[in-house]
Amino acid sequence: MSGPYRRDELEAAFAAYQEAGATAGRTGDWSAWADHFTEDATYVEHHYGRFEGREAIRAWITATMGSFPGDRMHVFPVDWHVVDDERGWIVCQLQNRMDDPGDGSVHQEANITILHYAGDGMWSYEEDVYNPATFATMLRAWQARVTELAAGQG
Repeated sequence: MSGPYRRDELEAAFAAYQEAGATAGRTGDWSAWADHFTEDATYVEHHYGRFEGREAIRAWITATMGSFPGDRMHVFPVDWHVVDDERGWIVCQLQNRMDDPGDGSVHQEANITILHYAGDGMWSYEEDVYNPATFATMLRAWQARVTELAAGQG
């Protein structure tokens, strides 16, 4: 152990965080996902802003994922992750994947997520880094495909 937390503890907390996100994506209930943050956690989201405290994170994620386009994203595959056991951080790249438009095509955009571990399976900080312009381009392509398929042009 080189830092305050063992690597296996960090990996287990990250797996639980991912599972909570997968469950929230399936059910639409993001409350249990927010419970993985400390009461005084900070969440930095470059498009939406900075949220201080678990309850602010819960309110934001519930509203965001309950309205378009969040309500059309139900899976968030992780492409890779790095464990910095010296700092107690996880850095990963995950995909924000839109629902299948009806033809099996995949429309998604990546973001880099930085998580700071606080112990006991809890995170004290998350920052999501991505390019809103490329996300908007992906979203327009997805919407165009949905429209084409609905009109019978696909």
